[in-house]
Amino acid sequence: MPPTDPQSLRFFIDETSLGVGRALALLRRDVIHTNHPLIPEVPLGTLDDDWIPQVATRNLVVITRDKRIRTKHAKTMLYAENGLRVFWIAGKKDLSNWDTMCLLTRRWDDIEREIKERGPGPWFMAINETKLSDMQIRLR
Repeated sequence: MPPTDPQSLRFFIDETSLGVGRALALLRRDVIHTNHPLIPEVPLGTLDDDWIPQVATRNLVVITRDKRIRTKHAKTMLYAENGLRVFWIAGKKDLSNWDTMCLLTRRWDDIEREIKERGPGPWFMAINETKLSDMQIRLR
């Protein structure tokens, strides 16, 4: 059942993993994604400068598989300036939606633990096959 109470939301899956975001929103009441009815300010195609502050205002944790997160310094700065907590689906190859869902399912307890232990952002973590790891991002 999809979430109906905006106060119960916890995770935002960005457009880079839209299929996975839609599936997770059906399975978990605390997940929304780009173009979700509970975040009408973030339709498909919303620019980073527009969606990141909207997600931060709701204190949501971002899950993304943006391949260029380490090189897109302006976007990384925007995440940090807005105090976001970001989990990046890492890996050398592009995963299918199914493989991404399997990876997230295996690591979900680790994700929950990190959120609890780390507290408020900004911080960045990579989700790998075997573990979560702290991402050292240079903020210019």
